[in-house]
Amino acid sequence: MSKRFIQYAAILGALSVALGAFGAHALKQIVEADAVATFETGVRYQFYHTFALLAIGILYRRMPGKIMEWAGIFFISGIVLFSGSLYLLTYLNATETVGLKGVGAITPLGGLCFIAGWICLLIQSLKPSMHHQRSKAPDA
Repeated sequence: MSKRFIQYAAILGALSVALGAFGAHALKQIVEADAVATFETGVRYQFYHTFALLAIGILYRRMPGKIMEWAGIFFISGIVLFSGSLYLLTYLNATETVGLKGVGAITPLGGLCFIAGWICLLIQSLKPSMHHQRSKAPDA
């Protein structure tokens, strides 16, 4: 699982750079400044949580467990829901599509996924690790 999270982080990191470049250059010519700011928020949170996902992939070897897996799953879900909904809102703004503005209601669900991922990481970090348990000297 740790390798899979690292692979997802690599893909999402590359995508973050590409989307950030698009937002900084081409997007400013298509939409208003407030829509660009919305898009940039999506990129920023995608980047933050791509690094968090990378950390999960690395830490998983030291602190394996279902809760750590859930942290990674929540970070990926948060990127899709939070950042994805902001990208979609920017697209809808650029194409002047009407009737789908309710997409913004998805954004807070992504935020909740981010929070859940961080809480899972905390919970897993509070558990005694197998390495720590093996290295304890027996009581004499």
